[in-house]
Amino acid sequence: MPHLSLASFRPPLWGLRPSWGLSRSHALSTQPEPHGSPISRRNHEAKQKRLREKQAALEAGIIRKSKSPAESSKAWTPKERILYEIPTERGERKDVSGSLPPAYSPQYVEAAWYPWWVREGFFKPEYQARLPQATGETFSMCIPPPNVTGSLHIGHALTVAIQDVLVRWHRMRGDQVLWVPGSDHAGIATQAVVEKQLWKEQGMRRYDLSREDFLREVWKWKEEKGGEICEQLRALGASLDWDRECFTMDAGSSVAVTEAFVRLYEAGLLYRNRQLVNWSCSLRSAISDIEVENRPLPGRTELRLPGCPTPVSFGFLISVAFPVDGDPEAEVVVGTTRPETLPGDVAVAVHPDDSRYIHLHGRRLRHPLTGQLLPLITDPAVQPHVGTGAVKVTPAHSPADVEMGARHGLSPLSVIAEDGTMTSLCGDWLQGLHRFVAREKILCALREKGLFRGLQSHPMVLPLCSRSGDVVEYLLKSQWFVRCREMGDRAAKAVESGALELSPSFHQKNWQHWFSHIGDWCVSRQLWWGHQIPAYLVKEDHAKGNKEDRWVVGRSETEAREVAAELTGRPGSELTLERDPDVLDTWFSSALFPFSALGWPHKTPDLARFYPLSLLETGSDLLLFWVGRMVMLGTQLTGQLPFTKVLLHSMVRDRQGRKMSKSLGNVLDPRDIIRGVELQVLQEKLRDGNLDPAELAVAAAAQRKDFPHGIPECGTDALRFTLCSHGAQGGNLNLSVSEVLSSRHFCNKIWNALRFILGALGEKFIPQPAEELSPSSPVDSWILSRLALTMLECEQAFLARELSLVTHALYRFWLHNLCDVYLEAVKPVLSHSPRPPGPPQILFSCADIGLRLLAPLMPFLAEELWQRLPSRPGCPRAPSISVAPYPTARSLEHWRQPELERRFSHVQEVVQVLRAVRAMYQLTRARPQVLLQSSEPEEQRLFEAFLEPLGTLSRCRAVGLLPPGVAAPSGWAQVPFSDTLQVYMELQGLVDPQTHLPLLAARRHKLQKQLDGLIAQNPAEGEAETQRQQRLSVLQMELSKLDKAASHLQELMDESPSPRQL
Repeated sequence: MPHLSLASFRPPLWGLRPSWGLSRSHALSTQPEPHGSPISRRNHEAKQKRLREKQAALEAGIIRKSKSPAESSKAWTPKERILYEIPTERGERKDVSGSLPPAYSPQYVEAAWYPWWVREGFFKPEYQARLPQATGETFSMCIPPPNVTGSLHIGHALTVAIQDVLVRWHRMRGDQVLWVPGSDHAGIATQAVVEKQLWKEQGMRRYDLSREDFLREVWKWKEEKGGEICEQLRALGASLDWDRECFTMDAGSSVAVTEAFVRLYEAGLLYRNRQLVNWSCSLRSAISDIEVENRPLPGRTELRLPGCPTPVSFGFLISVAFPVDGDPEAEVVVGTTRPETLPGDVAVAVHPDDSRYIHLHGRRLRHPLTGQLLPLITDPAVQPHVGTGAVKVTPAHSPADVEMGARHGLSPLSVIAEDGTMTSLCGDWLQGLHRFVAREKILCALREKGLFRGLQSHPMVLPLCSRSGDVVEYLLKSQWFVRCREMGDRAAKAVESGALELSPSFHQKNWQHWFSHIGDWCVSRQLWWGHQIPAYLVKEDHAKGNKEDRWVVGRSETEAREVAAELTGRPGSELTLERDPDVLDTWFSSALFPFSALGWPHKTPDLARFYPLSLLETGSDLLLFWVGRMVMLGTQLTGQLPFTKVLLHSMVRDRQGRKMSKSLGNVLDPRDIIRGVELQVLQEKLRDGNLDPAELAVAAAAQRKDFPHGIPECGTDALRFTLCSHGAQGGNLNLSVSEVLSSRHFCNKIWNALRFILGALGEKFIPQPAEELSPSSPVDSWILSRLALTMLECEQAFLARELSLVTHALYRFWLHNLCDVYLEAVKPVLSHSPRPPGPPQILFSCADIGLRLLAPLMPFLAEELWQRLPSRPGCPRAPSISVAPYPTARSLEHWRQPELERRFSHVQEVVQVLRAVRAMYQLTRARPQVLLQSSEPEEQRLFEAFLEPLGTLSRCRAVGLLPPGVAAPSGWAQVPFSDTLQVYMELQGLVDPQTHLPLLAARRHKLQKQLDGLIAQNPAEGEAETQRQQRLSVLQMELSKLDKAASHLQELMDESPSPRQL
């Protein structure tokens, strides 16, 4: 009898590995069917063929890397969309009296539930306080308010998914939960959108209207278009308390913003000064650092900019000569990437120790354009080894130069105006020209004067306005600034002391660095849409010729007038006040959101009950600009940290690791993944955007490549599960639609499992309390132990906020424990007459507890299926799974049997070996007998307890025990499982050697070619060589196995020349 190597047949233990590195090739069918009816022969044969092909690929090493279910490349075929068509009023409970449809359909499942949840008040903390499992604890969060201008993208969907899963878990465990919805008025973005619409529809600019009329247009647009985000949040299943919805321009927020400004001013933390700011000439406004995109340029690059008819070149260095006064032969050459700022130069600087220029210390230079005399100054900030070691000093247009100019008492010259044109200080020949048109004129003038010394390609970082695409200018403007040093020190100390916890902890380094280098925050914006600054200029001081403006701040003009009267010593009624027309930076109101959304500055019940927030969850890209400012202002204005824990997730990128960008065509609306969308619609969305023709062509081509057939309908639950399945707190999250589609297949598995379970329970089933279950077989005990382990893992993962571990645990239980093993093992038991009462009770508990474990991640699917489970008479249960108790590990810890699980894992190994042998000999329909022979009595007793599930799971007719020392029947395949266990499988009469031998020979020829090709390759280095050697080993093992199998078949053919036909 030929001996086959165990290693050749033993694939990984699919049901036991706690990771997502799982192949789907092993899965057993859980397709429910009428009890006792056979699977169609054609479907069965096709399934067995797929199983053989995948098993062969696995054994040959073709599947080189184990993939998660979300990474499966399972082909997408359009699915039939089943609709929920029972008339149901909005907010009424969904009718679940009918039977489940034959297949999972997201549209059917997600219909009607959300409006019912909202109407019943399940998302309100007042409702949760009445729950039987109420803990008396609170859990509060606010949603990072998205911009009201547009729609949520997949990055927002990740934030919503993580937050909602945490919120739903806390709600089910009995905490009083408040999750506040809101949206941001997005000053710059909203104003830009409305201005575009005005121009397109009415041919009018903002300045053609009064400020009041323009703001009416913005509010009108907000009422008409601003609801899209709320619709998206509902589609994502976000369980927000909509009665507490906030908008950062509503009355309550306006009161909070004004109060915050006044308090900061009175505390000496707000001041007005003329300083250098980021300026967008297209928007004619200061912009925040987060709205500046620093684009690296490798060298000379042409860019199309707003207001410029032709492309503008950047990424070059121009050398300009500054003649030394009094010495016609001497000059100092400086390099610049911004020749348009040359008219604003007020000095040239060199390092004091640079020997090349020591002889020129104290000399004056001639300006190359105007001929004016400029000082040559020495400053240690100059880097002598960069370029010529000499730099021009332009304090009015350079952040570095403004500090140098202040140190040397240099007066700045502002040569670029708010609109990006050159000012009168440049002279008539440049005044009024666009700065990049003026650049070319300046270069021509330098050439004419003989002071141009060359141009070369030069890598640089170009600051661009993310809102307009224009190059950011640095202009000196009188603006309002927040002093951040003192508040920043407190924020840094909060993290250092542990009072504020950042997770993952590696963000602490960025936090400390940012606050140790923080500058003052410019909060003025030259817009009309936003919170107008509550500061007033006292006009009488101007009339009297006072050089400095005198400003007063107040919660109202009346209060400001009282302050002005006290300041000037004149009656307030005689004073003329002019309110600052500027508005506050949007981030100012956003920084107040955790407490303004709860009613601050008023002492509201919500503020007393839910502030500070329990948790702040957001993207890591907002750590400094939003989270940091919330901590600064929250601590200053309320005396408390706005939250004590911050959970940060990674950036979502596409499957190629690229940043989501409209110009790349990879920005996805979550609803397109949820509902599915045709390629044509995706392309139309691109065309309706604001991409220029070149970007549009690139984006459209990328879409056609990535989504040639559009995007399949995946459903909300699948999208949420996929997003949470990634370790979102680590590196960037690379998401592909195929991952979400695989999660939809997982939803279908759960759906089919419940169809089977509901059919097995029948109409008269009465469930027992889970605590009273008494397993009737070792397999029953095993599945309950696995369920208890899953409960423990989910609980621990939720407490650690590691949602990916929750998804892994649930995936393993539902697919690999329940569907792959228990449902298959229990099918023959359910066919016994009379049917034993134990398995149905266990099936019910698995479904009930398993769905409650799943509910925070897949709320729609869990609700749809849980509502159909029978309830115990006299024991009313929660009206919705969203407020049902979340299973706790302690309640059923007596189910845990680690030793039983260890023994059953031994059984599963044997099952996998038997399946591999069946695949090798292509025993598709035949059910061979199996004998196990162990030399260890304890091992023999172990298998004796699991003989029936062994046969069922390995698709064998019967599994028996062969006493030690007894010879196995002839014609049986032998597999040495271990030193103590031999496995025998009946082959005589079941396999046709004449048919099978040529197939083995063809397969051997194919693998031998692969082996020869690998051997012929030159040895590689490092990991590549390791992989090559592993592949060689796998192929050699497979060839050895094929040779032994062929030898065995030859023996069978010699012994039985006329085998019975299958």
